[in-house]
Amino acid sequence: MRDFADPVKRLPAGSPAPGPAPGGALLPKRVALPALAAPTLSGVGYAPDAILTTLAVAGVTATAASSWVMLAAVGLLIIVVVSYRQIAYAYPGSSDYEVAASGLGHRAGVATAAAMLWDYVLIVAVSTCAATSYLASVVPGLAAHKQAGAVAVTTVLAVMNLRGKRRPGGAFALCTYVYLAAVAATAVSGLIQELAGNLGRAPSAGYELASQDGWEQGLTGLAGVLLILRAWALGGVALTGVGEIVRAVPGFRRPKSRNAATTLLMLGLITGAMLLSVMHLAGAVGVRLAADPATGLLDHGAPLGAEYHQEPVLAQIAAAVFAGFPPMFYLVSVTTGLVLVLAADTAFSGFPALAGALGRDQFLPRRLSRRGDRPAYARRAIVLWVGAVALIAGCQASVSRLVQLYIVGLLISLTLAQIGVVRHWNQQLATATDPTIRRRVRRSRIINSVGAVLTGAALLLLVPTSLAQGAWAAPVIASAVLVGLYLAMSGIRRHYRSFDREIAISGPDTPRLTPARLHAVVLVSRLHRPALRALNYALSTQPSSIEAVTVDVGDGAADQLLRDWADAGLPVPLTVLNSPLHDVIDPVVSYVRSARADSPRELVGVFLPEYRPRRWWEQALHNRTAQRLRAALRLTPGVVVAPVPWWLGAPSDRDNTHVAIGRRPAGSREPEFRHQSQTQENA
Repeated sequence: MRDFADPVKRLPAGSPAPGPAPGGALLPKRVALPALAAPTLSGVGYAPDAILTTLAVAGVTATAASSWVMLAAVGLLIIVVVSYRQIAYAYPGSSDYEVAASGLGHRAGVATAAAMLWDYVLIVAVSTCAATSYLASVVPGLAAHKQAGAVAVTTVLAVMNLRGKRRPGGAFALCTYVYLAAVAATAVSGLIQELAGNLGRAPSAGYELASQDGWEQGLTGLAGVLLILRAWALGGVALTGVGEIVRAVPGFRRPKSRNAATTLLMLGLITGAMLLSVMHLAGAVGVRLAADPATGLLDHGAPLGAEYHQEPVLAQIAAAVFAGFPPMFYLVSVTTGLVLVLAADTAFSGFPALAGALGRDQFLPRRLSRRGDRPAYARRAIVLWVGAVALIAGCQASVSRLVQLYIVGLLISLTLAQIGVVRHWNQQLATATDPTIRRRVRRSRIINSVGAVLTGAALLLLVPTSLAQGAWAAPVIASAVLVGLYLAMSGIRRHYRSFDREIAISGPDTPRLTPARLHAVVLVSRLHRPALRALNYALSTQPSSIEAVTVDVGDGAADQLLRDWADAGLPVPLTVLNSPLHDVIDPVVSYVRSARADSPRELVGVFLPEYRPRRWWEQALHNRTAQRLRAALRLTPGVVVAPVPWWLGAPSDRDNTHVAIGRRPAGSREPEFRHQSQTQENA
């Protein structure tokens, strides 16, 4: 029903949007690469930080292994990129959820979907917190308000996405190209200065790393191996966004899958080169990072305290490389922050799309699958915003803590998707007979198998190594959330399947309609056109019995209605309910329920005249008794509530009611007038 709140509800979201036009603008590779690269390239802004902060617990000597750890992480990135190239051919335009569900069944699909929903929320939280850290490097006053800044950036993105506006691919591409140029200039300049022997030092190079208890000897024994493996697993955040290009295959120019696969490979190589350059320069300029810089960084043996702002790795490298030219430092920091914001913005499109797919498959409410419904889109964006803000506040805008929560879901979705496509290749091999096709399928299966094994190994290593280091909170919290999402979506699916079974037509005799006895109750307050329309509507249903009901609240209106009813000669009995408490709702509800109880095999149809104003604000000027009654009766078994609208100011509504008042149809019986007392107890 449209009411006065509708414009308010649609204010942030707008009117329903038309579906996407077929044959829309398709992206060439030169635009697709930067337009879709933000999630993956954003990992350059925090993946080196994740490795360095993990190794920092063992002191400065442990951070010397960071370049080797990053090399292994980049190797994992390249292998997964090559693996996802196969998915671009096998499942073009599909998300990890759809790939896993198709290859492994709905249980694996819903597990993947739970991980992806969790990851989308964390992408927003991680990206906005990291972006705020980079911006705080440029605006030092922001350092003390990083949490508020991250919440503000997230809120701005949510507001921008409430209407589901189309994203400007050209603007995304320009911003990404500037970022790539800035980082490339930093890497080249830094390497040249290193070879020339005049490379500067990072702002944190003069500080010491405080070794935690048990790590005084650095990376030694089994504990050292576990720490390196944990750093490698956390470096897997560089895999962020690899699946986004596969999902965007339909937006590429032909040949779509081939262009998408080429773009993905280019993105992987560029990202890998950037990560290796950044990590090498981080060691060259002496970057010192700690998970808790207030206690983990020392200045002449004394902790730096909570006032110290720890700048991200790339910002510190830019400060060292461009010490004599601050504008480049500002450019690197600002463009990195913008790319991180773009990565968060990408999540605001991916999350609603995934929720829509889950609604279509009945793992989330079905209404989420309606395309073009902007209020539904807005609700999904608001859910994402609320989750991201809660995580930002809960982790106090700490990128290190958020990354530890994020990596669990990321590795789960990557692993299950790759296992799903391996199953797909097995099915292809079972039916393919052409030697060339079989050879190509075997090669793809090997690639996807290697990728699945490596991401699965990273996942399996992450949990025990985290527990061994005492960092048990992140994997436990992430696992609990994922299990909760899995159970919730499975429960929704069971409900819908049970619902469909209950209402389905089964058997050859079921479709035959058997008329039910209907007792019609028409609520009237006075005799006017809306009341006559409701009576006509009720009579048109051919009920087995009909009566009009009014409530005497002591204002004389009931007596006037009795007189008007008698003068009109309407062939419908009128029942007057007495209400000592001057309430209308409870007497009618009690009467309808008693009528239903007296004749349990008979349906009770309640017909309610309703006024529908033309303007939303006019709704507040009319009594909302009909709506309140409908709400009170809607859960009563065997009772059907039928609102009969009267559109105020509509010419057709003035002309459509043709009732001869004052003339009784031939053969009709005299109207009956019955009173029923409504006591205070049953009111």
